[in-house]
Amino acid sequence: MSMPATDKTASQRLSVFGLCLLAVCLLLFSPLVDAEEKSARELPGVKVFNPAAELWRDVRQREAPVSGKTQVGGVETGVLINATGDRWRQFRMDELIPVGGYVIGAIIVLLLIFYMVRGRVPIEGGASDRKLPRYTTYERMVHWFIASVFLFLAITGLILLFGRPMLIPLFGKEGFSIIASACKEGHNLMGPLFLLALVMVFFQFVRRNIYQKGDLTWLLRGGGIIGKKHVPSNFFNMGEKTMFWLLVFVGSLIGISGLVLVFPVLGLGREFMALAHVGHAIGALLMIAVIIGHIYIGTVGMEGAIEGMKTGYCDLNWAKEHHDLWATKAIDQGEAMSNEAVASLNGEKTSTAPPGATIQGAGK
Repeated sequence: MSMPATDKTASQRLSVFGLCLLAVCLLLFSPLVDAEEKSARELPGVKVFNPAAELWRDVRQREAPVSGKTQVGGVETGVLINATGDRWRQFRMDELIPVGGYVIGAIIVLLLIFYMVRGRVPIEGGASDRKLPRYTTYERMVHWFIASVFLFLAITGLILLFGRPMLIPLFGKEGFSIIASACKEGHNLMGPLFLLALVMVFFQFVRRNIYQKGDLTWLLRGGGIIGKKHVPSNFFNMGEKTMFWLLVFVGSLIGISGLVLVFPVLGLGREFMALAHVGHAIGALLMIAVIIGHIYIGTVGMEGAIEGMKTGYCDLNWAKEHHDLWATKAIDQGEAMSNEAVASLNGEKTSTAPPGATIQGAGK
């Protein structure tokens, strides 16, 4: 059953409103972290005479930490004062959080502008009465598995990164501490599942994401946005293939650096841990920005884009417009099916065609 037009319009407006709200929140509240940190540093201090102040100042300002002997065994336990942690904190508060907020907010704003200018990309030939099988049940399961894990990690990670200036005014410091603690524990528990899902995605989809002849043409024409000529594409276009390889490499960086942070017993020093945190945060922000675009296309950006992952089948006209090389091959192999046959296979009530009925010559 198709969703009524009014429901679709309301859903699209709600999605656009949600994106607007998220963009505004990120753009408005991210600078507050920088302001809060600066104001804390500018507070007048109480001067107390300390005869050892000059000694500790000299120790703190050393180029490299000085190791000594201690009865406590462990990594860097012989280091009296390690300034790496303070440099990492300053980078996180003064650069990572404000710039990261601007990047995510800018991506959302650009997508909203693009939506207002271009609107939803329709199926030019209109919805067909035929469909093509696009994804198997296992492929869809793998996709939604990594999608759900990634969304959970993204939301909890963003709360840990940006939540202080955004949530403390709403819930207070005690309420935010509970939320942040729950996000931290959930983030740490779900993190290893992301690596498992990433391995499953790689082995299931890598064969279809090898770059082919013609992919560069798709990129140069912006997937058909630049110019009026049709851009041929196979099962995945170059944009989807590039997102796949970003997910593989950047996702691996996120997952491995996350394991380093979750398991400090690996015997790594503070500098390596700080570097892992920086790589983890930057990689995660990059992937979140890419996935926001991916979600936009699958929801309000393009008609028919998400049907393959919802039902396993895609509209025939949509396939010919966006993946014509694959669609032509599938049609020649007799894979096109009537809407009634697809509905029957998905357990929906039908009135005519039996399950498995195919439409020969669907590409004519």
